[in-house]
Amino acid sequence: MESEILCSIAISVYNGEKFLEKTIKSCLEQTTAEQNEIILVDDGSKDQSVNIIKDMAENNRSIKLYLNGENR
Repeated sequence: MESEILCSIAISVYNGEKFLEKTIKSCLEQTTAEQNEIILVDDGSKDQSVNIIKDMAENNRSIKLYLNGENR
């Protein structure tokens, strides 16, 4: 049985590859990490942000990625 989500962390991303991995890891290290969901919305990044998120999401179902086709 899946645990109930206690906290949703929403992060907007635009060309944030420099800080992204550290930011996501920090969210995952919270004491209630198994009850958190991390929602990342990429706003048309031109760097490797999307690939970093996809790589981290492969092993963690609490990471969810949404894509905007262009920067808004």
